[in-house]
Amino acid sequence: MIRILIAEHLPLVRRGLLATLGAEPDLRVVAAVGSAGEVVRAALAGGPDVAVVDFDLPGLPVAAQLAEQAPRCGVLMLSAQPNPGQVRDVLAGPALGFMSLCVCPEKLAEGVRQVAEGRQAIEAELAVAALQCATSPLTRRELDVLRIAAGGARSAEIADQLFLSVGTVRNHLSRIMGKTGARNRLDAVRIASDCGWL
Repeated sequence: MIRILIAEHLPLVRRGLLATLGAEPDLRVVAAVGSAGEVVRAALAGGPDVAVVDFDLPGLPVAAQLAEQAPRCGVLMLSAQPNPGQVRDVLAGPALGFMSLCVCPEKLAEGVRQVAEGRQAIEAELAVAALQCATSPLTRRELDVLRIAAGGARSAEIADQLFLSVGTVRNHLSRIMGKTGARNRLDAVRIASDCGWL
């Protein structure tokens, strides 16, 4: 029997995960919590084999705490809006798995089993997307421009902050859009954020 801890901040999603995983004959949910502060306490009390953790809980610090204080508990991270940057961030840490909340129940259950065995469990589509966005085509200066643009700054404000001319900022933004295939600066910010470059 694989013992599971569910850590999800949304009550409806938490109940759905509880029902889905609890319906599997070889899986048993020993705790379901709604905040990051409850996770380690529940893991130490319930001795789960796998913690299914919401990325937005925030999941990365929770995974690090579990690795330190409950090292026998593997972590499978779930995200409502997964992107390649999240995949890389999760896999750079102690978590063994990463899946979308849109995954079918059978795949989620199989992912829990893989993590319980100490194996990685990553949705194939997410892994491919992470590999395709592995390296940023943007220069350091272009990333600086895009970070400031992400906050809603206009070209003149970006120029002031980076001590550049407005024309140079516009050139950088044009190159950024060309390299990312974006329609406009907001689209470029979205693409770069999804790929984990910002």
